[in-house]
Amino acid sequence: MDNQWEIAIHSLSQITVYSNPNNEPVTIYGDADNLKCVGVGTDAAVFQSLDAPAYAFKIYAEDKVSKIKVEENIYSILGNSPYFPTCFTAYDKYLVLSYEEGPTLYDCLLKGIHIPSQVIKDVEDAREYVRKKGLNPRDIHLKNILLQNNRAKIIDVSEYIQPGNDFRWEHLKKAYDEYYHLVDGKSIPFWLVETVRKWYNQQNKYFSSFEEFMQFILKIMSFRK
Repeated sequence: MDNQWEIAIHSLSQITVYSNPNNEPVTIYGDADNLKCVGVGTDAAVFQSLDAPAYAFKIYAEDKVSKIKVEENIYSILGNSPYFPTCFTAYDKYLVLSYEEGPTLYDCLLKGIHIPSQVIKDVEDAREYVRKKGLNPRDIHLKNILLQNNRAKIIDVSEYIQPGNDFRWEHLKKAYDEYYHLVDGKSIPFWLVETVRKWYNQQNKYFSSFEEFMQFILKIMSFRK
């Protein structure tokens, strides 16, 4: 079989994904013994097949399937790059991507895994590469970056066709440069990471600047010590 991922098609048909309001993660219905969920986002969930472990299958929510061709086209424009997975093909409900090893930076914070500065440089270089391809590198955050052999691999390119700067990466880089040394090598409680994430998503409502937001987070951390 030339397309080795096709062995997983029947199992994938057993899974349905639904989106949720307020930018919350998708909900997954169905089950297949030989599929493992390896990631959940707000538009899609990603699975690895035990029968075809070299591939990742990004299954979109029922009301988000129009984004599949868009993301496939973005991967086509990006071409072969060490910064991103390979996209092999697209079906009606999912993309077939290369499976990429490694924890997300979100997981690194939870587990106290050191995030080397090379990762930050890699993302900066990847963003410049994306711009040279005529795309817009946005929606880059902790759950979209893998630590892979002490380098960065960015695993979601779906918003690179959209205009504007969401400043998520700029804020993440600033937090790394100025504050990461305070938590480097320490396991951060899940509740705290989620608190930061949720407050960050509402920061424009309650804080006049990112700096003010970070001072608020530092107060929470010092109070909970």
